[in-house]
Amino acid sequence: MSVTEKIVHGVKVTFVSRAVNMTANGLLIYLLSSVLLDPNGYGLLFLTISIIGVVQLFGDLGLAGSAARYIAEFKESDPSQVPHVLSIALRYRLLLITGTVLAVVLTRDIVVTVLDEPGLELLLLAGAGLLAFRSLLTFSSLTFQGFNALKLSAVINIVNNLGRLALVVGFVTLGWGVVGALLGYVVGAAVAAVLGLGLLYVRYYRSYNIADAPEPGLRRRILEYSIPLTVSRSAGAISAQIDIILIGFFMNPVAVGFYTLGKQISEFVLAPAQSIGFAISPTFGEDKANSKLDRAARLYESTVQYVLLLYVPMTIGVFATAEPMILLVFGQEYAGAVPVIQVLSLFILVQSLTLVTTDVLDFLGRARMRAIAKGVSAVANLGLNILLIPVYGVVGAAVATVVTYSVYTMANLYIVHSELDLRVAYLGGVAIRTTAISSVMGLSVMMLAPHIAGIVSLASVILLGAAIWAILATASGLFDPKETFALLT
Repeated sequence: MSVTEKIVHGVKVTFVSRAVNMTANGLLIYLLSSVLLDPNGYGLLFLTISIIGVVQLFGDLGLAGSAARYIAEFKESDPSQVPHVLSIALRYRLLLITGTVLAVVLTRDIVVTVLDEPGLELLLLAGAGLLAFRSLLTFSSLTFQGFNALKLSAVINIVNNLGRLALVVGFVTLGWGVVGALLGYVVGAAVAAVLGLGLLYVRYYRSYNIADAPEPGLRRRILEYSIPLTVSRSAGAISAQIDIILIGFFMNPVAVGFYTLGKQISEFVLAPAQSIGFAISPTFGEDKANSKLDRAARLYESTVQYVLLLYVPMTIGVFATAEPMILLVFGQEYAGAVPVIQVLSLFILVQSLTLVTTDVLDFLGRARMRAIAKGVSAVANLGLNILLIPVYGVVGAAVATVVTYSVYTMANLYIVHSELDLRVAYLGGVAIRTTAISSVMGLSVMMLAPHIAGIVSLASVILLGAAIWAILATASGLFDPKETFALLT
């Protein structure tokens, strides 16, 4: 299988997984927000998940990403070291998870007091289980990435998301309320985590001839490389979750619900970019190990071109259709989420570029530089949220997210350029032409948006916008339908 075929296969496998997960999560978001829970319960659930998301970074510490990097390296140069990489990383991971879970259980009363939300106490107790199983699931998923076993990573993530959907609906239907919804998350992650670790052991750990002892300094190297990954992933977790926690602190669970819905819709449409970034990144590690940086540069440029072609029009489309979409799909009680989604439409664009860049930098060995950029971004995000949320509410939090992620994305692009020597003028030309085409599409959609009166007319306007984009992108030469179809089939 050629490099191109391998990458396309990986993207297709990962995208199928993301598509299934996206559908399951989209349905779950709709059911939780519109059927199963009220805005207060919805906000309380995701306030808990956000707190757990921040605390989980102490149970992860970049070990899985470091293991994936060394797995990708040793499976090419010295396969007998691969089992040692797995066992070292997993032992440290289990130790960290145990300590973090105990910390959550013992300090939950303090969190309840600080946020003045008595309903959090039982939720945080269940959340400790979510932390443990989600951390193990992430470990399996990232180490599969190191093996370039994207199909197995896809399988365990599909099991997690489909199991979560069924269990959440089942537990809430039984009358268990918000606690039942969170338990659905816990049990779904537990099943997927056990499956992932089992596959990792059977398919990989047992299949390698293990060296008598780890290579000298291997433990130290795994831990050392996990440090910048810890910084960047910790900063990422803080940036992704601290805004929700601060909204809970300064405002109330209903406001958390509005903001969370906006972020979830943004994440929903970012699934293709996540698929591409996850699938292509191991190839960059292989290219660097084989001194093929020119090929890596052209691959990254092509990736950015396709991401811009997809997400510039998507950004404009989300902004133009935010109000009718929210009111028609989620109801009038979520009208407060409309301005959040409109501001976060810009986040969709910058985050799409970040998602196809961050793992690439890690596999290129530039995790330290990315960690510095991410750390600065996280501190700035925290400061802006503290300044803007008390004055502008959930819209202020959205503005803080867009500003800080934009700066972080530019820093990532600069680091990639310093490593791969990208053709900046070429990429700039692609960005200008894509923006021009998307602006024409956006004007058409905005003219029709006031006439949207139902789901059918909403879908019709979206399809018309997509058709206008496809015609203009093809006519400009930016998009070749035949080439794209040939690659995907």
